[in-house]
Amino acid sequence: MLSRVANNLYWLARYLERAENTARLINVNSHLLLDLPKNIKLGWQPIIDILSFRDIFYQNYKEADEKSVVNFMVLDQSNPGSIINSLYFARENARTVREIIPREAWEQINNIYLQVVDNKSDAFTRSTRYSYLSNIILAHQTITGLLAGTMTHDEAYSFIRMGRNLERGDMSTRLVDVRSASLLPDVDNELRTFKNIQWMGVLKSMTAYQMYRRKVRVRINRDDVLSFLLLEPRFPRSLIHAVEQVEQSIEELPNNKAATEKVKQIKSYLLGAEPAKLKQDKLHEFIDRMQQGLIEIDSEVSQSYF
Repeated sequence: MLSRVANNLYWLARYLERAENTARLINVNSHLLLDLPKNIKLGWQPIIDILSFRDIFYQNYKEADEKSVVNFMVLDQSNPGSIINSLYFARENARTVREIIPREAWEQINNIYLQVVDNKSDAFTRSTRYSYLSNIILAHQTITGLLAGTMTHDEAYSFIRMGRNLERGDMSTRLVDVRSASLLPDVDNELRTFKNIQWMGVLKSMTAYQMYRRKVRVRINRDDVLSFLLLEPRFPRSLIHAVEQVEQSIEELPNNKAATEKVKQIKSYLLGAEPAKLKQDKLHEFIDRMQQGLIEIDSEVSQSYF
């Protein structure tokens, strides 16, 4: 396989996962704001912080209100992480590897990009935004299923699986870091229950709420949520599951020694850290280390294969 083809497959998967995760974040944030009391100001700023786009955002917008953040995260072409840009780059990568992936997957990628462009006004109306973003999520889930069910699980598929899970792991760490730091630190006892609502929002951002409730049958709390989202190997969107999927994908490729060693280091650090027991400042340091580790894995993969 040409390194160019491997690179396109890897980034195709990353961009599609990025678009889905961003759509999830916006949908969940919309519902979270409806659940919180009016005197608690959470707003839309965390969405920008989760994706590390604060500097870019304030170059073009005066304040992080609903309309500005939704436009920035969904349709703004000056934002490299916007949904429309992610889908555009996914489409371009898919177009160059059409002979590698199933035709039906290419058609789904092309269709969802065109739908997002043609119906972009739906993103600004609360009554239509949910279905608009849900279509993006469903389209990516369909594409993932098509690739898993109809594509030969060879080296090409390994690069797709690796890219998807690296992107997913990165988003999981960002979400936990920013949301845990903004979970109403100074509320009185009457409002303390709303911390649980925000932790529920974290779970729902990753479609983890029902699976969490199956495993943990007590009231939602910080320690159990952190343990589930970071260390539950059987949950497909947990950090440890993503890292293990990356590890398996790399092991299926030739010349994998450097990348495999890097993944094993990160996995060992994750399993030994007990993040649920860390206070907020130490949790932030731990997540910074995990994010840096994911970047190092990406660099090793790039050097070895691209």
